[in-house]
Amino acid sequence: MENDTLVEQVAENIQDTTAVNSMVEGVKKLATSPVSDWLPDLVKEYLVPFGIKLVAAIVVLILGRWVIKLIKKGLTKVLLRGNTDPSLNSFVMSLVSVLLTFFLILAIVGILGINTSSLVALLASAGLAIGMALSGTLQNFAGGVMIMLFKPFKVGDFIAAQGYEGRVNSIQIFSTHILTPDNKTVILPNGALSTGPVTNFNKETDRRLDWVFSISYGDDYDQAKAVLQRLCDADARILKEPAPIIELIKMSDNSIDITVRARVKPEDYWAVFFRMNELVYKTFPEEGLHFPFPQVDVHVKN
Repeated sequence: MENDTLVEQVAENIQDTTAVNSMVEGVKKLATSPVSDWLPDLVKEYLVPFGIKLVAAIVVLILGRWVIKLIKKGLTKVLLRGNTDPSLNSFVMSLVSVLLTFFLILAIVGILGINTSSLVALLASAGLAIGMALSGTLQNFAGGVMIMLFKPFKVGDFIAAQGYEGRVNSIQIFSTHILTPDNKTVILPNGALSTGPVTNFNKETDRRLDWVFSISYGDDYDQAKAVLQRLCDADARILKEPAPIIELIKMSDNSIDITVRARVKPEDYWAVFFRMNELVYKTFPEEGLHFPFPQVDVHVKN
């Protein structure tokens, strides 16, 4: 048994030595031979095929981007003809753009000779790590889907969320863009919008306006109430149903405070609010009503 083992080891050593000698001879031959002897083979076997693949990949990239633009343009026309929700339009276009770009990259990788199945397997195996690293991004994507499903707001609505107020310009797969009244674009993550409080000022068909107007002590309250009622009736933008409410809300230290509550359409809110303030300021003095000023009565005793 020992002799057989010894024979096998000697045979393996001889084979290893033969392989090493063969490699050494090959390297010596390659080093001593002229470059012109082996360079054409290298060009034919490696550089030319890779160059062809690279050119094909560039052509596919250019054509792919052109095709993606055509698809997006055609899809936009289809959505517009179908009178779909503008919120859905921006979301679908953003999602389609991402998916088509991803498939184009896979096609280019396949043309270059990289095994796409191995690449997909690698991405799948790294999915957990990527998901943890991009948890916020995935949450925003899920939030975008929730917004499109339950529609707490849509494009064109005036909302208040995350400390900002503005009109919704677009709803994308990861974020929502709103335009503030002072013409600033604010980008809000969909994850926070789908889980946090959102005030939608356009959800209902009307909004309530609230004013508080003050008159001095000694002024005629009934006259002030009649003037305010007349001003409300004269503005066609103030809804008659439900009727405006005009009541004495508080007797302050220096004034009688009268509240006015009226309903208007959401788009008329600020215009009616400012106009009523202006009319009251001009009309009260004409009707003999006075705006109170803070005052203190001081009694001096000898």
